[in-house]
Amino acid sequence: MVFMLKSHRFVLALVLGLIAAPTAWAGNDDTDWANLHAFRQRDADLVAHGPVPHRVVFMGDSITEFWDQDHQNQFAEPTHINRGISGQTTQQMLLRFRQDVIALQPETVIILAGTNDIAGNTGTTTNAMIEDNIASMAELARPHGIRVILASVLPADHYWWAPDIKPVARIADLNQWLKAFAVKQGAGYINFFTPMADQAGGLRPEYGADGVHPNAAGYAVMNRLVKEALSTPSSVSER
Repeated sequence: MVFMLKSHRFVLALVLGLIAAPTAWAGNDDTDWANLHAFRQRDADLVAHGPVPHRVVFMGDSITEFWDQDHQNQFAEPTHINRGISGQTTQQMLLRFRQDVIALQPETVIILAGTNDIAGNTGTTTNAMIEDNIASMAELARPHGIRVILASVLPADHYWWAPDIKPVARIADLNQWLKAFAVKQGAGYINFFTPMADQAGGLRPEYGADGVHPNAAGYAVMNRLVKEALSTPSSVSER
């Protein structure tokens, strides 16, 4: 009888724990692997106000996040929404794509991603895995009437936080796939790589001091190319 009571108490405790677990998970930022909490409230505020014409969401990592911090005026335009999170990989972006992009009902999404995957930020990743994640984001966007523009990965010949990684060849291969996929899908493509790369495939020093992140001059190049892509009726921007 004592054993049965203890068993019942154990089962009850287990059930109560399982019921409580989702609440604990949702409230604990340490377990929010995709960082969904980062924009949750801002997304909710935008959704509450409804869609607006010409909205563009920029999905990306730190290169996107830092775009509107003391650099240029890309996001002074209220219809341009920055959804970059530093350090993120395409796996994490895919998990938050519905909340941070689709729910906002934009006209266009610009996806700039992949360099942190190559750097191994969330573990070893092949280019095929990166391609699958980006393709999935594009496939999620299109049925919702969202125009997709894919951006090339920016040049980098080293990662200061992952010095053993040699990224040049993988970036070149990924950019080749991105352009081909954009053509096949009728999506847009922005070639940031060519005007910002040096002869070794790294970021030209006048466009960024750490070899990965653009400075004001680098973002000025990117702003020009984004403006061209958004105003060009053709699918792929070659410049």
